[in-house]
Amino acid sequence: MKISLNNVGRRFNKEWIFRNLSTEFISGNSYAILGPNGSGKSTLLSVLTGSLTPSEGEISFADAKDIPVEEIYKHISLAAPYLELVETFTLKELIDFHFKFKNFANGVDAKELIIILGFDKAANKEIKYFSSGMKQRTKLALACCSNSPILFLDEPTSNLDVQGMKWYLELIEKFTKDRLTIIGSNQIAEYEFCNNHIQLSDYK
Repeated sequence: MKISLNNVGRRFNKEWIFRNLSTEFISGNSYAILGPNGSGKSTLLSVLTGSLTPSEGEISFADAKDIPVEEIYKHISLAAPYLELVETFTLKELIDFHFKFKNFANGVDAKELIIILGFDKAANKEIKYFSSGMKQRTKLALACCSNSPILFLDEPTSNLDVQGMKWYLELIEKFTKDRLTIIGSNQIAEYEFCNNHIQLSDYK
């Protein structure tokens, strides 16, 4: 799987968030998109997921053949603070709902996912009663444990404590092999394993 950008830029009104970005994102590698809050990390991730169109330049998606931008959603998983969970679902119901649209990663099923989360006692609890940290863990587990070739994580350790950070790194190590992993971050602990870095300040 490969995402190619050719002189891509995105603006809102007359303000350019980034410009002249040419690069490739290739499966088996991990990429960190870096910058302070408000620098455009989430905007670039939205362009890469196909939910925002570039204001200039071209973006293309390819596996064995080109993938139309309107089809790329089938190939990605995303966890981000601004994505809401269905709060009236129990954890079991949320997992069942999510995996109507995605396949489980190899070796994972609903029961194993709850074990990975460490939420055995919360399996029948409604999401609205979860703490912010539990909700973030759930978002990360749903994304990482889906069998999608591209994984996007935006500020992945938001609301996680020290134990949650350790859990996150173990999750990454287990479920990102051979995938294309792209992380938007300004916290080094979130992306220390990434072998490629993109500083958005270079594209202003």
